[in-house]
Amino acid sequence: MRRIQLPTNNTLRFHDLPGAGRPLVFVHGLGCASSCDYPTVARDPALCSRRAILVDLLGFGFSDRPNDFSYTITDHARSVAELVRGLQLTDFDLFGHSMGGAVAIELAALCLEQVHALVLSEPNLDPGGGVFSRAMAAMSEEDYLRLGHARDIEMAAASGHAIWAGSMQVASALAAHRSAKSLVAGSVPTWREQLLALPMPRTVIFGQLSLPDDDFDQLPQAGIRVTEVPDAGHSMAWENPAGLARAIATACEA
Repeated sequence: MRRIQLPTNNTLRFHDLPGAGRPLVFVHGLGCASSCDYPTVARDPALCSRRAILVDLLGFGFSDRPNDFSYTITDHARSVAELVRGLQLTDFDLFGHSMGGAVAIELAALCLEQVHALVLSEPNLDPGGGVFSRAMAAMSEEDYLRLGHARDIEMAAASGHAIWAGSMQVASALAAHRSAKSLVAGSVPTWREQLLALPMPRTVIFGQLSLPDDDFDQLPQAGIRVTEVPDAGHSMAWENPAGLARAIATACEA
């Protein structure tokens, strides 16, 4: 695992898997870690020839867990932009899942000249968050740190989401809560509006089990390609990594 020190003196850690062609940068969702979620996807036959950069956002996975960081979507995007600059990536494809989709949208706006294709899987596009982020954000920061984070880990384990429970165990409770609050608050302009304004080829991936979804029908009308991963829902990297790898590869080549 490699690391880069950010201007804030915090350390962002990432896997840099060797390969040829345009690098592919992975950004994970809330409470997750790219170092956990995406090695199997990145080394699937559909993607294994490509250089892959698997980023753990601050507060998650192996990256630092500073108490003085905002953990907003915007500041997560700025941190990854520093990594892009540090690695001197002049032409890369960008993938983001769920919360990481919102981060990837803002990162793509920061790196307009470098991002060749933007690929998102079930991203947060509008204020309000999702089921998990709304529940986190509904608690005060103090209560979430004292009770909520441990409760979420227990509930995840009890409901069969063992991988997410494990990722949450090593995540900063502060990072999870502040990131969730940022998702619920949304952005101005919204991530949806930012996505529609981006110039590069854009694809949004849905898990088959997450359909129907209004965006699956509506996004193509705005010039955004949509596709689905069979036999998977929102957690498609765990449920069908090969299917996700094929969808990402196709989107990057489109």
